[in-house]
Amino acid sequence: MSTVAESLMHAARQLAVASDSPRLDAQLLLGKVLARSRSGLIVDGEHPLGADQASAYAELVAQRIAGTPVAYLIGEREFWSLPLAVTPAVLVPRPETETLVAAVLAAVPAADDWRILDLGTGSGAIALALASERPRARITATDLSADALAVAVDNAQRLGLLTIDWRHGAWFDAVPGERFDVIVSNPPYVADDDGALQALRAEPRLALTPGSTGLEAFALIIAAAAAHLRGIGLLALEHGSGQAADVAGLLARHGFTDICKLDDHTGRPRVTLARTQSTTIQSTPDSIKQ
Repeated sequence: MSTVAESLMHAARQLAVASDSPRLDAQLLLGKVLARSRSGLIVDGEHPLGADQASAYAELVAQRIAGTPVAYLIGEREFWSLPLAVTPAVLVPRPETETLVAAVLAAVPAADDWRILDLGTGSGAIALALASERPRARITATDLSADALAVAVDNAQRLGLLTIDWRHGAWFDAVPGERFDVIVSNPPYVADDDGALQALRAEPRLALTPGSTGLEAFALIIAAAAAHLRGIGLLALEHGSGQAADVAGLLARHGFTDICKLDDHTGRPRVTLARTQSTTIQSTPDSIKQ
């Protein structure tokens, strides 16, 4: 009978073939089985695992090695310090998307009731992060997937962030004739022949790839965005690290100005901001301008 500490060591060795963070994965998965925090696992290190616990843990480790994200296995992922429920119906929220949230927060005054639209909300990560920081903002969030919206609504209810208007539909079809101060989106942007999709095979393909180039969703959003922005409206987009120039080109062709790219926490171009009318993006700190 193995102890908690021994089980963690064994699992971490197994997970090293499939994970960049095998020790963390091992802790999160065992924490799920034992209903313990990571610090609790350290305290309980010498406690033995029961047969049923060891069996359940082995099954989770096997699923992780087979490619299932840890977030799906434990049913949760932290984003912007919010514990979000995630299922295979939604993309697992990534740390780089926090760059997009930070950029929008920098542009939206806390005291104002600006209208914000989150296109393709998935788990609701972006909309919920914004709502947690800007309670006066009027946020609408859309998704083509009814299953994804159900996850987002559940997250909102669990977190007590109940002011978001959730809409079902493709992009702007869900908000016909409506205008917003800010439109934000982390759309699918992986080309459908990209080898990276194999590593992401457990996640919903609809949320990962829009077509052969990876730029199809950007083309649709950018072409229609100006008609849904009011005043000096802000469009904020997350994209692949090699797509900044293509996204900027699309924005320029559709008359957007003040095009500004931002790097994520790894130093890679990840977010592009643009305005419907020329003005300095005063509330975006110089430290995140490129």
